[in-house]
Amino acid sequence: MPNIINIDSLDEAQALIGANDSHITYLEDEFAVKIHTLGNEITVSGEDEKDVELVEDVLLHLLKIIQRGMSISLRDVQSAAMMAKNDTIEYLQDLYNEEIAKDVKGKSIKAKTTGQRQYVENIRKHDLTFGIGPAGTGKTFLAVVIACQMLRENQVKRIVLTRPAVEAGENLGFLPGDLKEKVDPYLRPLYDGLHAVLGAETTDRLIERGVIEVAPLAYMRGRTLNEAFVILDEAQNTTEMQMKMFLTRLGFGSKMIVTGDETQIDLPGSTKSGLVESVKRLENIKGIAIKRMDETDVVRHPLVSKIILAYEKDTNL
Repeated sequence: MPNIINIDSLDEAQALIGANDSHITYLEDEFAVKIHTLGNEITVSGEDEKDVELVEDVLLHLLKIIQRGMSISLRDVQSAAMMAKNDTIEYLQDLYNEEIAKDVKGKSIKAKTTGQRQYVENIRKHDLTFGIGPAGTGKTFLAVVIACQMLRENQVKRIVLTRPAVEAGENLGFLPGDLKEKVDPYLRPLYDGLHAVLGAETTDRLIERGVIEVAPLAYMRGRTLNEAFVILDEAQNTTEMQMKMFLTRLGFGSKMIVTGDETQIDLPGSTKSGLVESVKRLENIKGIAIKRMDETDVVRHPLVSKIILAYEKDTNL
């Protein structure tokens, strides 16, 4: 027997279905089900009863979000589907309860997955947090968002964003241009987060005043960073000594976030990753949070999760 969902409002039904039926098309591709719509009625059918129930759960939970006056996107549907598969769909509502910050246009920024929500909680509760996972899990963006919010609320006096200048064998000395021109391409993801929350003009003004500092990792040596929100991005490309140098910069009243992807190490030869080694050494120290995210936390295009899984099957890559 097919499962039938009756929706009071035609507008709510359309929001749930998505533009050009994009939401239900995604669910049909992701699960072994067929979804039919007729006015305010949505019917879910399929040979696998478990899949039918999972999709019904996804639709009902998303409908509750819509009924709270919130809009949903394909990303929301993807996150809900992942949570259903992981038997955590009951926590979907919680993701929409707490606002992390507002972007430059006044739109709420919230965690999209339970993994992201735990990561945000870790950052708020700990002085040192590691966020480890593949591209698209929001580990860098969310850290920058929280940094901007804490700066707005005067919980920190400045933001320091840094990253090792190691990328597919290149180094700063061989790249054309002055220091800013050399560094900017490596720090683009960090700028993206700043621009999303503060806007480009405010970001540039705060950088000019020194309230926001964006610099390569080498410039952190010999400093103590007090009352600062410090983010080290692409930490998998640090050496052990670089990571030790960075971690010991932590000062009073500061938060330090280390983000990276252990599967994307660009270090030459047999050089050990500072991220990998530091996690081994620090994982049992109280006061340090280590949050690992995976393909279920990816909130980019739905294909990205599948691409990550495909490459993870090949241990040579």
